[in-house]
Amino acid sequence: MKRVTIVGAGFAALTAAQKLRAADAGMEITLVAPKPEFTYLPGTIWIPSGLRQPEDLVIPLDNFFRRNRINYVKGSATGLEEGGRKLLTDRGEIGNDGLIICSGGRFIKKLPGIEHVITPCEGIPAAVKIRDRLKQLQSGTIAVGFAGNPKEPSAMRGGPMFEFLFGIDQSLRQDGRRQQIKLVFFTPAPSPGNRLGPKAVKGLLREMKRRDIETHLGFKVKGFTEGSVITEGGEFDADLTLFMPGMTGNEWFDNTELPRSEGGLLKADHLCRVEGMNKVYVAGDSGSFPGPDWMPKQAHMADLQAAAAAGNLYDELNGRTPSKTFNVELICIVDSQTTGSLVARTQKYNLVLPQMRIFHWLKRMFEWWYLRRYR
Repeated sequence: MKRVTIVGAGFAALTAAQKLRAADAGMEITLVAPKPEFTYLPGTIWIPSGLRQPEDLVIPLDNFFRRNRINYVKGSATGLEEGGRKLLTDRGEIGNDGLIICSGGRFIKKLPGIEHVITPCEGIPAAVKIRDRLKQLQSGTIAVGFAGNPKEPSAMRGGPMFEFLFGIDQSLRQDGRRQQIKLVFFTPAPSPGNRLGPKAVKGLLREMKRRDIETHLGFKVKGFTEGSVITEGGEFDADLTLFMPGMTGNEWFDNTELPRSEGGLLKADHLCRVEGMNKVYVAGDSGSFPGPDWMPKQAHMADLQAAAAAGNLYDELNGRTPSKTFNVELICIVDSQTTGSLVARTQKYNLVLPQMRIFHWLKRMFEWWYLRRYR
């Protein structure tokens, strides 16, 4: 019986588990994660406004594990031995015939005063904190921004910050507080949202202007205080700061011989194989893959990478040459609580559709459709 270990319980990990089980009913699949639950991070944009409650976005995985006959191990990876055939965890060692690493990334928190900001994509507690702080704020300034990993252009999550920005603006207008609270968007990039494509950049800036959101663009972020944001272009007041730093690899990678990119992620090829390793694959934010610098690695793209990784590992375990790749594509709806803009980008085209109510409801419907497989 073939044994495969998967590290993580996010988009990539669960997709890999499903694909492996569908390919081989008898395979022994072990999944290692701190909690037996899946957090649907795209939905956290709706927590500050009350459209979603925390419990709506945390899905217990007991039923999913039982249906797919997956051995769940509560724990965290700490290292590797024997060329990847033995995963070390804080709960003991786990042997395998193949390994798929889907443990996500880690936010770079080196800027002075970073403890004063909220990083939304850290999870539900961060979104709840934003909700609670918003309720208390009657006047002042809210700053929303992001930065990247200069050594790894794809290791960033800027998209959700536009959604938090527009969502907060909409909520404040509905509450009648928008005139008392200034919104400022900041990022070192002179063209925010460039990963979404040139058309999207123009649309985002136009939407900010329409909503009377100030911008502070093109200046490197130097740090934060409890009441301000400091950049190379100056310092401005902020009573509440939401900031998404760039990402790098997990700390446990340091305890392994896994090859790393300049940005600290696992070096992988177009088949999702970790370079120089035998039957060790990676999908999602943990990996550094060949492709354009705008290529995303979370949610939909993580699913595509995980499907390729699972298929190739299955082929290898059965003596076949792996050949499955993934299409590089970015598909998202930039939501603003009541409307949304559809953005799609591949290596051949870039499509941007304007803010429409139907796209907000499509995003909500997709969430329901996606999560039903795990309930």
